[in-house]
This record gives sequence, structure tokens and C-alpha cells, in this order.
Amino acid sequence: MNMSFGSAANSCIDPPVAADDFRAAMREFAAGVTVVTTLSKDGKRGLTATAVCSLSAEPSTLLACINRSSDGYKAICESGFFCVNVLAAEQSEVASRFAGRDGIRGERRFDLGDWHNMRTGAPALADALAVFDCRTAGTLDWGSHTIFIGSVVAARVQPGRPGLIYRAGSFYGA
Repeated sequence: MNMSFGSAANSCIDPPVAADDFRAAMREFAAGVTVVTTLSKDGKRGLTATAVCSLSAEPSTLLACINRSSDGYKAICESGFFCVNVLAAEQSEVASRFAGRDGIRGERRFDLGDWHNMRTGAPALADALAVFDCRTAGTLDWGSHTIFIGSVVAARVQPGRPGLIYRAGSFYGA
């Protein structure tokens, strides 16, 4: 399901804040770090994302906001499923890898970490704090991103460790 709510430019009476000012302010907003993965005809794909949140407990759904230029975006669209891996504080190297900071792209990103397939076939990090295996229930294109609504078909949790947080361009243990 693809929903449309009109253009962003026409949805506000006041003009939007400049993109650079918005980015600078958002960099101060601390957020949990996830790696969103999928499996497509081209193999495993994944990316680091901080714009992920719960949508509903009944039915179990979440939102994942994915930049359309990111490595893995096309694969998520084509497969119709994705897995959200919530990272622990000690997993900043995994977050950096999937953010593309070391230049490694595609399936080679999965050389770091121990990965297992979930019910949908999407890769899940064995020692992630939490894992949400999702089928795409809907999408909404907005600006540079697509909001994926994920119907959670399986979940796994390994609590007891601090989570990884992203703020001001850096990863921190919380």
C-alpha cells in the first residue's frame, strides 16, 4: 500500500526551515541505532538507521524511515520484507560498517558479525539487543525517504546490555 498526502511544500502555511538548519538541529537528537537488513535476488543488503519506532502493539507494527539513496533501499522494496536489528553499545563497528563509513557495500557488509536468517529470510544479527522480522505492510514516500510500515512476524530479545545511541555524528553506549 502506497499512501500519498500531497507534497511537503504544500502541506504547511509557513515555509519550511532550511535543510542545513534542520540537519544541524536533528544531529542533537539522540536516537537508538539499528541495522535494517533484507535478502533480495542480489543477496543480503543492509543499512544503519536511527529513524525506527513502534507504531502499534496490536497489531505489532513498526516504522522504519529509509533514505532512497541508501544501500539496501531497492532490495527492501523488491523483497517486501526487512529485519530491524537493535544494536548494543559494543556494536558501534557494525553500525559504522552498515552506515558505509569504511567504504564496504553490498553483501560484504555481513562479513562483520554473526548473522542468521529470520522467518522472512532477512538476516538477523545473532547478538543484537532485539530483532524485529517484518513484512512490508505499507509505504509512504516523503522527501528523500520512504516510511516502511513493518508488520512484525517474529521478534527476539536479548536484554541486559546497554544500547547504542547516535548523536552529533558519533555513536555512544547508553
